[in-house]
Amino acid sequence: MNDDRALSGIRILDLTQFEAGTTCTQFLGWLGADVIKIEPPGGEQSRRNRPEVPGLDAMFFLVFNANKRSLTIDLKTPDGKALFLRMVERADVVVENFAPGLMEKLGLDYDTLCATNPRIIVARIKGFGLSGPYHEYKSFDMIAQATGGVMSVTGFADREPVRCGAAIGDTGTGVHTAAAILAAYIQRQRTGRGQLVEVAMQEVVANFVRGRYVDHYRDGKPSERRGNGLVGGVPGGAYPCAPGGANDYAYIYVQPINPEMWRQFAIAIGREDLLADPRCTDPGTRWEHRDALNEIIRAWTGARTKHEVMTILGKAGVPCGAVLDTGEVLDDPHLNARGQIETIDHPTRGRFRLPGSPVRLSASKAVTTPPPLAGQHTAEVLAEVLGLSKDDVAALQQRGVVG
Repeated sequence: MNDDRALSGIRILDLTQFEAGTTCTQFLGWLGADVIKIEPPGGEQSRRNRPEVPGLDAMFFLVFNANKRSLTIDLKTPDGKALFLRMVERADVVVENFAPGLMEKLGLDYDTLCATNPRIIVARIKGFGLSGPYHEYKSFDMIAQATGGVMSVTGFADREPVRCGAAIGDTGTGVHTAAAILAAYIQRQRTGRGQLVEVAMQEVVANFVRGRYVDHYRDGKPSERRGNGLVGGVPGGAYPCAPGGANDYAYIYVQPINPEMWRQFAIAIGREDLLADPRCTDPGTRWEHRDALNEIIRAWTGARTKHEVMTILGKAGVPCGAVLDTGEVLDDPHLNARGQIETIDHPTRGRFRLPGSPVRLSASKAVTTPPPLAGQHTAEVLAEVLGLSKDDVAALQQRGVVG
């Protein structure tokens, strides 16, 4: 793993599963860290999460585990635990998001890892953290969305709360954890000691929702669900457009937020007369007459495809965005022109496309490598990290310690 990327030389032992933890380690892998995914015999359980092809790794696993090498160890055996601790001696970071109490049950609690290597940074992701009344409760993304407050402000007021379609509780937590790990690494450069990094999914979601506390304190009551609209914002929201594809989400989101953007919007839709209309003189009057104004806007957007609307308004300086489905995102000309959509060549699942790294460093190219097969790099990693020979590895394999 010799290259000159930003995190080259940082070795991460990845005990993660499902999404929150795997997002964190994949992100660090994009930045150049050597991420060694430690899996149980048979592989991490998300390899078998709703598999599209029986017997092959599920796409759920593939989308979160690029940029890693895989080593299978049975941590429930004394020899497996001892082997892992030898790797901890030579690592910089351990990341885990097991169910509460599992690391302690394995005898791999923070104190044990720190005693093994005082420089180790141990990142622990839990639904509700390591303390507090809920700390023993298990969690998934939608649980974090519920208890962090996002479901209470998502959806329409006359319907039940809904979760955000993007897994902000999982992926959001993973990215927060990656940032915290890098902060701990920088601090270790000053102090020479590692530390415990703790991230709770509920708290990450609560952090994402902090903008809605503006409503809470302005109105003197909890923020409410209001669909796609923003209080006082007209134009503002998702407007229907003409169909433009076989499976088309024919909507555009438009949000001019200041007088100049409103002026540009009115001119762009050919309704410069609205600038002198007493119903549209300021945000307050536009909000008061929002039904009539939105009818005008819907008539204009409905005569054009969402891509035509986005081109017209975007070039006019009006913030807007076509509502793209997952297929349209993969085919989006802008993302593809920037190299954001990458083609993965996987040894068993073949070629498929995924979004690549969402961050760019001018001196550190973010490379996407295919997700590993379970145990694909066992011999390679043990030789590189611990200096074990092929015979040593074969003996461990024969005893069932490694795969």
